[in-house]
Amino acid sequence: MQSTLTLPEPGRLHVAIIMDGNGRWAASRGRPRTAGHRAGARAVRRAVEAAVEIGLGTMTLYAFSSDNWKRPACEVATLLGLLRDYLSEQSGSCLEHGVRLRVVGRRDRLPADLLRAIEAAERLTEGCGRLTLRLAVDYSARDAIVAAASRVGPGGASSPDRESFARLLDPAHPEGGAVPDVDLLIRTGGERRLSDFLLWECAYAEILFLPVMWPDFTRAHLEAALSDFASRERRFGALSRAASA
Repeated sequence: MQSTLTLPEPGRLHVAIIMDGNGRWAASRGRPRTAGHRAGARAVRRAVEAAVEIGLGTMTLYAFSSDNWKRPACEVATLLGLLRDYLSEQSGSCLEHGVRLRVVGRRDRLPADLLRAIEAAERLTEGCGRLTLRLAVDYSARDAIVAAASRVGPGGASSPDRESFARLLDPAHPEGGAVPDVDLLIRTGGERRLSDFLLWECAYAEILFLPVMWPDFTRAHLEAALSDFASRERRFGALSRAASA
């Protein structure tokens, strides 16, 4: 379905989503938390399909934080298994629809089968350019900034500016460029915090907190969020148009 939404920068916007509320969605229905995560995986597919049709440039989804290792082992196994299944089952669809899959975050602690699925999906879709879909897995923004800082010095940029430092945050980014700053950050589930997600990239992001639980998130929610975003005046520290006049 072609979108009728008018974006301020078609093909360039970076939308990031903290997909919160899976467990509470399941609990409210008397079901185990794992059922909420499975329903959340279906919401991911809907969101990605909508992002392609609407014409976003980049979408980053917070799939598994570095702090999520603290959760019960069975829940962690379910989350990582769903990620593996998504990458294995959806990479062909991503290729067909021009979606480049990338995974950001640590990889040294991931199960071997998930790591193989990540590498295969990235290889298969590396030539796609319609949408870049970034899945943050074992991800911590603070750790990413510390890792970038460790790359500064001998053999690197001894006094990096903002742009060169941003490239150090994701040195494997295609074409060697920096990941574009987040334009709109959405958090579902009703909570109002960033939870160590894309702290550098969200410096001037517009933020929208939604009460809807992630498994109930639909294309309509994404379009409403983008409409809200389009109505905002982004000043980046400058005066508003009215004040300048």
